[in-house]
Amino acid sequence: MDEREALSLLAAELPGAGDDCAVVDGRVLTTDMLHESADFPDGVTRYTAGWRSVGASLSDVAAMGADAEAAVAAYAAPSFDAGEIRAYVRGARDVCEAVGAEYVGGDLDRTDEFTVATTVVGAAADPVLRSGASPGEVVCVTGALGRTAAALRFFERAAAGDPGGARDAAGAGNAGNSPAAVERGNDLFRFTPRVAAGRALRSHATAMMDSSDGLARSLHQLSEASDCGFSIREADVPVHPAVDEVTSGEGERREAALFLGEDFELVFAVPEGEFDAAREASPTPLARIGDVTESGIEMDGEPLPDRGYDH
Repeated sequence: MDEREALSLLAAELPGAGDDCAVVDGRVLTTDMLHESADFPDGVTRYTAGWRSVGASLSDVAAMGADAEAAVAAYAAPSFDAGEIRAYVRGARDVCEAVGAEYVGGDLDRTDEFTVATTVVGAAADPVLRSGASPGEVVCVTGALGRTAAALRFFERAAAGDPGGARDAAGAGNAGNSPAAVERGNDLFRFTPRVAAGRALRSHATAMMDSSDGLARSLHQLSEASDCGFSIREADVPVHPAVDEVTSGEGERREAALFLGEDFELVFAVPEGEFDAAREASPTPLARIGDVTESGIEMDGEPLPDRGYDH
């Protein structure tokens, strides 16, 4: 079975599962596992791996509108290198500090492939679930989408020594086969979890999740949880500026923004009359991308496929 089939099986066994975090007595709890072959392309530093792996779990806490409190990680690798371990911990600690949380430790093990499992705990007396959206509301996102797609393209071009790589920050050509491309990829991989935005949206959003599986799939998941539909406008979907540096044509741009995933922005529904207040409260820019409908997932009047990141 694929990941979604496995999740459906677990949902039948664990009725309380299904949101970005488990909710236990006013606290939220989440865990994630990342592997070198699937999640850390060639060129990703251990510092970036620490930042991104813990950040992925912090993003789940953000999606519940919760306060992030503490994180731990189980770190496994074929061998233990002091510099790599220190760099990983620095990255994990720095992303926690960026959102007001604390990295408090974890576990070590040996394995054939670099693998990390992270857990974050947070607090929210009234967390935002995926299941509260209603027709007549509007659907929105934080930030901009496609950041990870751009990062992956930088890593790919650096690894291939592509002389047609994207231009570097100074405008020089052939950045694809230079350290500048690797540096740019790492920078884009170190996203800021939207914990502060999630907190600000807690009193406005009726349903919310993060976009780790991509915008299209997130809309399908929210639709299933809330028993509603969505109609979005492609022109209103905010796209990260780095996407235009590494893609050519609307097809590639659309793929990066809608389907690749791993951007860790928030996708949420809010009553139309509260959108302005939500935008004013959020420290992160918000974009209204469409409307909550009775059924169906559409973009510009056409069905939007349920396609996204597969673990």
